[in-house]
Amino acid sequence: MAYVKKVNIKGQDYWYLFHTIRQSNKFLKKSRYLGKELPKNLEEIKQEFLNELHAPKEKSEKEKLIESLTPSERKVFPILKEENELSKIAEISRLQQIEVLRALGWLEAKNLIKINKEEKEIINLDKNGLIYLKKGFPEKQFLKLLPNNLENLRKHLNQDEINVSIGKLKRLNAINFKKEITVTDEGNKLLREKSKEELFLKKLPLELLKLNKEDKLIYNELGSRKEIIKTDVKKTIYAGLTDLGKELINHKLKTNLIESLNQEMLLKKSWKNKTFRRFNIQSEIPRIYPGRRHFVNEAINYIRKIWLELGFKEMTGNLVQTSFWNFDALFVPQDHPAREMQDTFFINGKGKLPNSEIVKRVKAVHENGWTTGSSGWNYKWSEEEAKKLVLRTHTTVLSARTIAALRKEELPAKFFSVGKIFRNEAIDWAHLFELHQIEGIIIDESVNFKNLLGYLREYYNKLGIDKVKFRPSYYPYTEMSVDCIAYIPERNKWIELGGAGMFRPEVVKPLLGINVPVLAFGQGLERGILEYYKITDIRELYKNDLKQLREMRLWMK
Repeated sequence: MAYVKKVNIKGQDYWYLFHTIRQSNKFLKKSRYLGKELPKNLEEIKQEFLNELHAPKEKSEKEKLIESLTPSERKVFPILKEENELSKIAEISRLQQIEVLRALGWLEAKNLIKINKEEKEIINLDKNGLIYLKKGFPEKQFLKLLPNNLENLRKHLNQDEINVSIGKLKRLNAINFKKEITVTDEGNKLLREKSKEELFLKKLPLELLKLNKEDKLIYNELGSRKEIIKTDVKKTIYAGLTDLGKELINHKLKTNLIESLNQEMLLKKSWKNKTFRRFNIQSEIPRIYPGRRHFVNEAINYIRKIWLELGFKEMTGNLVQTSFWNFDALFVPQDHPAREMQDTFFINGKGKLPNSEIVKRVKAVHENGWTTGSSGWNYKWSEEEAKKLVLRTHTTVLSARTIAALRKEELPAKFFSVGKIFRNEAIDWAHLFELHQIEGIIIDESVNFKNLLGYLREYYNKLGIDKVKFRPSYYPYTEMSVDCIAYIPERNKWIELGGAGMFRPEVVKPLLGINVPVLAFGQGLERGILEYYKITDIRELYKNDLKQLREMRLWMK
């Protein structure tokens, strides 16, 4: 209970608030100065004073660190005071080396230790070395079999051992070659004494770097012989205490901390008065980068899904097309500026034209309008010009091919494609020379221009683009024609996303044989996904940036 007491200091009275608390085995008196006069809110101050005294003491960061050690860390950490080598730590702690290594890794992450790795080259006995250590080197076995002839010697030694023995023993003047091979005095001396090579084998294993000059010579000689010695790399791991580790190594570690709370503990309330291991939920962990599609491909798959859900079938085709399908079938005259080198990538060689009936109709449409009611372009149409190969400048080429392959009984029909196209354009924040286009056609007697705009608004709404406008435009193969433009807030600018319109009779009738309303659109992919990915420069979609590829948001709508 807190109590108030007047204290006289140098003849002046002062009021204090006192309270005695127990700390471990001691009693401590705590006080708070109140002033020369008792305050009016004394009871409030008393309660505040008691709350402060009995409030749980905030633990230091070091105490929190100690409490966060895992069971394996608690076993390993105290051992580091006396031993720092991995195998020794494992032996003392009775843990597997992999468990010790894991614990050391965690301790290093907590800045308690520093792991050092050391590699040593150790010389060990190889297969033949083990044999020679027991039986002696071939040259000594050779001497023991003398006097003898080569035929008999081959019964005891292989040819390689005989060759090595003869060469070495002749150099040492240990044998004589006559009818029989005999031992000299030098040879008898060798038989009586242990050779340097034998003594070297008995000393193994040895560390390569610690060999003396004489042993290095023996090592080099034996290394040139077959499977006598081998050099293994021994990796040793040491753990050294950091300054923080040295400070905490003598700290008493609780070993009965509870790792997890389970159902039984909750039911029996056995968790009460127990201490749980502290978990640091704010600690950094390695970030995992799983495999994923390129983020542009994620968007492409989503766009394909949109059109498939709207009942469209997918069109596919080659990147290289003839000018016939890329231009002529779409009523683009052969002298049109779009067919010039500055806009189109031409490829060497010539392609094949389709069946003669379609070619005949397209030619007539260009020259005089055929039976479409048009006067055409009034020029001499060239088959050779139509055979030129190009990298397709739009996926509308797929629409033309699809219409030409349709039968009347297959109508009505809806098709789309998402594919690459190529334009010979200068690259800037809004333009690429290789890009994707979303193409689509609706062939139906009952459709009109408003249906086309409705499809496009629905598509862009599903992409998350709300501000879309349509402005009148011109394309050689559509009438009416519009450009689709969208507002990009980051640029504070409206940008063009693609074109759309109704195919002219000069396109539909030569390919299908009849004139049917065909709604058509060709929309740019890259510009349409810029806002979602928070990219303001179209070139950033395809830059080689691993960080961007890893961290780019997933395409989720």
